Formats: sequence, structure tokens, C-alpha cells
Amino acid sequence: MFSVNYLKKYINSCAIRNKKIKKLFGYKQKKKKIIKINTIFNKTEIWKFPLKIKKLNKKKKNIENNIKKIKKINNMIIDTYELIKLFNNKENLDYENEIYKEIKKIDKKLEKIEIYVLFNNKNDSKNCYIDIQSGSGGIDAQDWAQMLLKMYLKWADKKKFKTQIINETIGEIAGIKSATIKISGLYAFGWLKTETGVHRLVRKSPFNSGQRRHTSFSSIFVYPEIDNNINIIINNTELRIDLYKSSGAGGQHVNKTESAVRITHIPTGTVTQSQEQRSQHKNKEQAMQQMKDKLYNLELKKKYKKKQIVEKKKSKIRWGNQIRSYILDNNLIKDLRTGIETNNIQNVLNGELDQFIKKNLKIIYRKKNDRKKK
Repeated sequence: MFSVNYLKKYINSCAIRNKKIKKLFGYKQKKKKIIKINTIFNKTEIWKFPLKIKKLNKKKKNIENNIKKIKKINNMIIDTYELIKLFNNKENLDYENEIYKEIKKIDKKLEKIEIYVLFNNKNDSKNCYIDIQSGSGGIDAQDWAQMLLKMYLKWADKKKFKTQIINETIGEIAGIKSATIKISGLYAFGWLKTETGVHRLVRKSPFNSGQRRHTSFSSIFVYPEIDNNINIIINNTELRIDLYKSSGAGGQHVNKTESAVRITHIPTGTVTQSQEQRSQHKNKEQAMQQMKDKLYNLELKKKYKKKQIVEKKKSKIRWGNQIRSYILDNNLIKDLRTGIETNNIQNVLNGELDQFIKKNLKIIYRKKNDRKKK
């Protein structure tokens, strides 16, 4: 049984959260933004620029969806207040349970939208790439890199995001040396940006005859896909293009021609590669698009003085630089930035990463606000 006072406190806490969300989202400003976009659409000259129209339409749709969600929650809160007021002096167990269920629905909706309010950076709404690189630890590190690849693919599948393995370099005995995957979906970069860093695995090695405890490292680097209409000038004389045979498991589907492409931007040391397509031309196109994305990200980092070179953002793949430890023989995962610990190792390896991501996004947002206040 839930008392009227308990229900009032519960709905009050939801109303306070909703008010904060509206403030963080910039609810009134965003409504004005929709009016401004509609005014632009009413101008005949805008229809000469289809790319701009597409971009504005996407922006408008995203804002409208969030406004609709916030408005719906707001109406649900108002209706719940009215219901509590109506039955304030009547004891009815069934009715109180129904009100509780309704507030619980509001609570869940608030929890879902709270995370999207944290996606307020320029590139958060974009698709992204994940570079996976095995580090120190030999065969175990390569096996660990492949485990991470599967983990992120499973996470993306749970989010109903599209995935594409752009490049995969197979290890000599097991696992992978490196891989690049593209994740396509709204706020893909916003969700995954905090996963950049070194991931440490501790376990009894299946590749050691004595099954000794072994520590291995692999790094994750996440960067956004940029808009195709952003002009990134790349001087061809600054590029080194290498062609090689695609690696694979063997058999009739192995590409025996040199269709895989690796591109190196010599001034920055930035490397991209693609072997997904059987066509050398298509692989080159894909690798060049990734290069544009990486160099664009590099320029942003320089502009805001966050990092000097994108590649320097990739910590050395070894002890002391890890963001998360996966200790399999102790059945424990420790996230070093958020302090979260969990024993549900299999769930995490099956893509249950949101507990770490959400907490880290909130920490980043709080630090950002604290800096603004100073």
C-alpha cells in the first residue's frame, strides 16, 4: 500500500526532475528554434540547397521529438496531481496502486530522456567510428581486442543501431590485431564517446599451458562521422596509400587481389584502412571518408585546445592508462572513472554498457557546469 503523502512526494520529485530537464534542454529556446527553421523553409531561395534542407529537417525533427517527449511527461505529471487531489481523502488500495504505477511510468520516461539532455555537444547526434587496437599482452591482447569488438557490436544491436565492420586485421593465432567499425544511429557518438581509452583484461590465459594469470590491454578510440558537405582539404602529396590483400578466415571468399587500402596522412601520422569491399575503388573511398572524419576531429581538438593531435589522444596501451578493468577470474569489472563495480561480467561482455556510459556522461556534465560557475 502507498500512502497519499508518499505518492505526493514521488510525483513532486518527478516534477522537479522534469523542470530541470526543460531548463537543461532549453525548452523555450528550442521552441523558438523550430519557428526560426520554419521561417527559413518559407523562403523560396532555400530550395536551391537540398543539402541544407536535409540538415535543417533532421535538426527540426530531433528538436520536435524531444519537445514532444517533454510535453507528454509534463501533461502526465499534471494529470497525476489532479488524480491525487481528487482522491486525497479517500482510502482505496487499488486506486493508490494505479497512481503508483502511473508515477513509475513517468519516472522511467524521465530517466530515458535525461540521458539525451546530456547530448548537447556539436557532434553528439552523429554516427561514429570505433577503432579497436590490441596492445601489450601478446595473443591474449589480440583475443581481448576481438572480445571488445563483439561487445560493442552487441551493444549497438541492443540500441538498434546499424553496424559495419570497415576493417579487421586478424591475429596470427587468435583474435584480431585491430579493427574499425562504423556505428550508425541517432546520438551514436554521444553514447560512445566516453568509451575512448584503454581496457584492461585479467584472466587465466587459455593460451598458456599452465593457465597462469595474465594481464592484457586493448584500446578503444571513438570519433564522429562528419557531414559530407564540410570541406576538408587534403593534399594528395601528404598521403601515403598502400594496397594489400584482405585478411580473412580463408576459403573461397578470401579476396586474392590487392583490394584492401591503407591511407596514412604523413603530417599527423593519422592512419585509416578499409577492406570491407571487394572493390579497391570503394575501399579507397571509405578510407578517405574516415580520413576526412579523423582530420576534421583533429581540427576541432586544436581549435578548442583540448588536444594537439588526435593520435596523441590514444593513451599508450599498457598499465596505468586503463579506464576499465575486467577481472574475469575474480568475476569483477571495475570502471575507474565512475567507481562502478559489477559482478555481471557476462552481461557487460554481451553489451550491457549503459550503466558506465550514463554515469560517466553525468560526471562530465557536472564538471562542465562547475567550470562555468567559476
